[in-house]
Amino acid sequence: MARTGACLRRRAAGRKPLPALLYFTDPARTPDPEAIAARLPRGSAIVYRSFGAVDALAVALRLKAIARQRGLTLLIGADEALAAGVGADGIHLPERLAHRARRIRARRPGWLITAAAHGPRAARAPVDAVVVSAIFPSGSASAGKPLGPIRLAQIVRLSRSPVYALGGVNAATAARLLATGVVGIAGIEAFAS
Repeated sequence: MARTGACLRRRAAGRKPLPALLYFTDPARTPDPEAIAARLPRGSAIVYRSFGAVDALAVALRLKAIARQRGLTLLIGADEALAAGVGADGIHLPERLAHRARRIRARRPGWLITAAAHGPRAARAPVDAVVVSAIFPSGSASAGKPLGPIRLAQIVRLSRSPVYALGGVNAATAARLLATGVVGIAGIEAFAS
């Protein structure tokens, strides 16, 4: 994953600085996000999704400390108040909330704003980057039918923003994404091993 990320990082040169690797937290599938964050390559990003956890502030603060120490970017999933409260680098919006990107940008012009996309229409959100999923068969309950690299490449061409690939991306599948035009790869369990 790190090797593919390095190839993609070179590809993104000249655009707004975007990490090549995005690690998405998941309370069920990656119950110790701090341990994973501590192993991420410098320049990667953590997307902390609290899903309403009672300890969200404490976890976000610990992830922010790790990010600062290791040269990582911290995005908070869907919670602008939490992101602002911990001094995160930005926010990741689920597809259903991508329409909020313009208002958030007006309030927080320095933030990195990403959004989920599950098809070509959603990939046109006014954000710094979209995270398209699922590309390959995935263990996520919400993954849906895999798009595959060819369909992903079509979405990349239609997108207004740089595209990340998520869903079933791991060390074995990541190299298949290099020819699609994605700016980076994202994963959940892929970073746990």
